[in-house]
Amino acid sequence: MNGNKELIDALNQIEREKDISKDILLEAMENSLVAACKNHFGKADNIKVNINRESGAVNVYAEREIVETVTDPVTQISVVEARLKFPRNDIGDIVSVEVTPKNFGRIAAQKAKQVVVQKIREEERKVLYNQYYSKEKDVVTGIVQRYVGNNVSINLGKVDAVLAENEQVKGEHFRPTDRIKLYVLEVKDTTKGPKITVSRTHPELVKRLFESEVAEVKDGTVEIKSISRESGSRTKIAVYSNNPDVDPVGACVGINGARVNAIVNELRGEKIDIINWSEDPAILIENALSPAKVVAVSVDVAEKSARVIVPDYQLSLAIGKEGQNARLAARLTGFKIDIKSETQADEIGW
Repeated sequence: MNGNKELIDALNQIEREKDISKDILLEAMENSLVAACKNHFGKADNIKVNINRESGAVNVYAEREIVETVTDPVTQISVVEARLKFPRNDIGDIVSVEVTPKNFGRIAAQKAKQVVVQKIREEERKVLYNQYYSKEKDVVTGIVQRYVGNNVSINLGKVDAVLAENEQVKGEHFRPTDRIKLYVLEVKDTTKGPKITVSRTHPELVKRLFESEVAEVKDGTVEIKSISRESGSRTKIAVYSNNPDVDPVGACVGINGARVNAIVNELRGEKIDIINWSEDPAILIENALSPAKVVAVSVDVAEKSARVIVPDYQLSLAIGKEGQNARLAARLTGFKIDIKSETQADEIGW
């Protein structure tokens, strides 16, 4: 069949502009045309379609067995006819016979258009999915679009993400066009494109914000060893420095609190306690109960529990409002923490 240079030129342009391989499109067209041949020949098991990569010419070939007497003209060719076209082959051999139908150019043009449109959609979806899949478990900036029921639709650039009600911080309300940071929980591939679920409540959001704000955390000099969070209210993080000359808490706080304040602002006023990590559970627990002062800590490592004594006037601070300080400290350290004032400890003989 005559060439179709326009088709090849169009595919070359798509390859340049959309970054979709010309060969992938041509293969898809060939497969699509094989299926079209089934309508014409009644079957397509032995049919091959070849599109010339340079000229765009479309040729259809049928694999046929050379036989003495033809019983199925779709899959067989007589030895007499075969000798005219394939003098070197004999009975039992399989030969490729060109069987391009007369009206095949029109069919090919229609199929080419359908395949190109479908493949472009598929490939664009794949590119988008890969682009956002690489951001899974990371932080992205999104622009609030609208509330859909109790969920929030967030635009991430080329796709929209869903901030579900259970991933929203209680008391946080957004207006359209607000720019917010979000933690990407999951990216799923669907027929309508990537489905992206994001969170504002996940503890990793705070961790990733410190990585973006604090150079020493990003390069690994300072490690965030543990994190516990009650979103919208308070977060505690335990940090450790791999360089004795770098103060981990100071690095995270920044000059005049600049670094931590940037994160607090992003989290709309959530309080952040930054404490020094220690391998010694007693020191870690004492640090974790900050800002309360601690008199004594006794630890049962096997039971993962600790008794803590604090000055009488510090008891409510150590426990925190509705027990929050003690609860976050317990989560941060992995220890069950029992807190008593000095007077209470004396009374029960701790």
